[in-house]
Amino acid sequence: MKLVKIFALFLGAAVLVNTANAQEKMTSEKTVNVGGAPMYPSKNIIENAVNSKDHTTLVAAVKAAGLVETLQSKGPFTVFAPTNEAFDKLPKGTVDNLVKPENKAILTKILTYHVIAGNYDAKAIADLIKAGNGKAMLKTVSGGTLTFSMKGSKLMLTDEKGNMAAVTIKNVYQSNGVIHVIDTVLMPS
Repeated sequence: MKLVKIFALFLGAAVLVNTANAQEKMTSEKTVNVGGAPMYPSKNIIENAVNSKDHTTLVAAVKAAGLVETLQSKGPFTVFAPTNEAFDKLPKGTVDNLVKPENKAILTKILTYHVIAGNYDAKAIADLIKAGNGKAMLKTVSGGTLTFSMKGSKLMLTDEKGNMAAVTIKNVYQSNGVIHVIDTVLMPS
């Protein structure tokens, strides 16, 4: 009985040490605040995105499209994450209509249009823009193309319909890629 108690105490101490080590690691990580919450490089895209108050619409849309598991996978992915304000720029009722089950395919196409396979931080994209004489084109997971350019020091994206989005927060590193926050929802053709 005494051995069991000692073992239980040892186990409890081990759990406390592991919890303390995990908390220490998270607080020592270089984070970027997005939507009032720190984004931890050791967490995946979904684990971080759910904490951003600026991305509740995006998170709800990702859930409605059934993309949570995909964005929790190994990746790497580069995600251009529209804010709630970006979704608010869409015509009234658009988001409510898109999250309906019968529109899942359209929603999925729009959301995956905001994702590029691979790990592209702002420097990598800027290097592609320089190499492309001021523009770079990258294929999205949906099969569409995004065009990248610079407007002064701002990284800009142009969708297939000619809409432009600016990167407002760049290089939010994740365990399975990188997020760039954007101010406009991009639309595939």
